[in-house]
Amino acid sequence: QVQLVESGGGLVQPGGSLRLSCVVSGSISVLYLMGWYRQAPGKQRELVAVFTSGGSTRYIDAVKGRFTISRDNAKNTVFLQMSSLKPEDTAVYYCNAEARASLSSPRAEYWGRGTQVTVSS
Repeated sequence: QVQLVESGGGLVQPGGSLRLSCVVSGSISVLYLMGWYRQAPGKQRELVAVFTSGGSTRYIDAVKGRFTISRDNAKNTVFLQMSSLKPEDTAVYYCNAEARASLSSPRAEYWGRGTQVTVSS
């Protein structure tokens, strides 16, 4: 069973930094995508940053230049370094992965439970 567990959220002042971590555990045969989404109160969940299987990265415009996604393949961990945080970055941040648990398994999407990030003075 594939599980994603996020950590690193918290309360930070505007202009501050946080680093989120997501550990992927369980049986994984093929990992296609890993990324971070966020959902602010009253808004839809949106993609923040993603790592493709080819190693390329994508970011939404709102975080370009401030957030950096990285990963440690050996530890099946993906990180989101967030700098110059703004109040509008306040949201629950979710880790997401698309993977096959085994070669005979269908491609599936997996989600963590989320970690709260609050940017406020």
